[in-house]
Amino acid sequence: MSISASILGCAGLTLSKEEQAFFRDVRPWGFILFKRNVESPDQVRALTEALRACVERPEAPILIDQEGGRVARLGPPHWRRYPPGRAYGELPANDPLLRREITRLGGRLLAHDLSALGINVDCVPVLDVPSEGAHDIIGDRAYAQTAEGVAQLGRAACEGLIAGGVLPVIKHIPGHGRAMADSHHDLPVVDAAYQDLDAHDFAPFRVLSDMPMAMSAHVVYTAVDPRGPATTSKRVISTVVRKSIGFDGLLMTDDLSMKALGGDFASRAKTALSAGCDVVLHCNGDMAEMKAVIAGTRALAGRAAQRARAALGRIARVPEPFDAEEARARFDAAFEGRWS
Repeated sequence: MSISASILGCAGLTLSKEEQAFFRDVRPWGFILFKRNVESPDQVRALTEALRACVERPEAPILIDQEGGRVARLGPPHWRRYPPGRAYGELPANDPLLRREITRLGGRLLAHDLSALGINVDCVPVLDVPSEGAHDIIGDRAYAQTAEGVAQLGRAACEGLIAGGVLPVIKHIPGHGRAMADSHHDLPVVDAAYQDLDAHDFAPFRVLSDMPMAMSAHVVYTAVDPRGPATTSKRVISTVVRKSIGFDGLLMTDDLSMKALGGDFASRAKTALSAGCDVVLHCNGDMAEMKAVIAGTRALAGRAAQRARAALGRIARVPEPFDAEEARARFDAAFEGRWS
């Protein structure tokens, strides 16, 4: 049976009969969880097992946005808090390699938490480089103020996740840092010169172009394509993401339900896939919207299917040896207990 080039959400803590039947029928490549889907460790484990049972694929990717700071779907009392990206870059260290070590450790701890729940993909790291005066939707989610700092700590986070058996997703390719609007609500338009974008915004993604998965930006770059955002722009995906940046991993859209995109859900999905995205993402679990998305989604095949297999092939079958208690103590000491 064919697999749909889609990643879908569900409405609550357990699957309804309608959701089970729908997922069995359309067979999405993967799923994504949000706070509405999370109550306790046992409940999350049961939900991830149920989702995979629907598509009869024990390796099916289950994603979450567990960055730390204000973007965290898991939290107390069952899960520890983690700092936002910026906190890693601001660690008081004379040796910048210490920041890198602690960022990798944070990624490894995240992987430890997630893999215990059956979650094998984390939508981290944010590789957007902030710009002065831009909308604060990125803000402290960025690891540093420079492309070099973002790239260095972003790679460290990826290494920690991969060592723990969880795939990272670099986002939001090719860069959301200059956006003057929140793409959840409006379509950001960036008018910067191509040379500036290439040297500043695109640079961290180029450094991490070997990563298995990336999430697109719902952002218009007028220097590349003034007519549409990266997610639905064949020109941005072919000339910037694939050629200039050199990313050849699995490219997923950001959430299709965000208001930055126009048109109905079927056309959003169809346009994004036609532009060069490999899979589409729909997050809110609304059944009517998901049915419309699937109407515009094709089977996962060809180069997209190859990228999907290659991405899943990067999941470590045996995670790196790890003493979680000792690691948490080191992590808490680095942050002086602020995120314990």
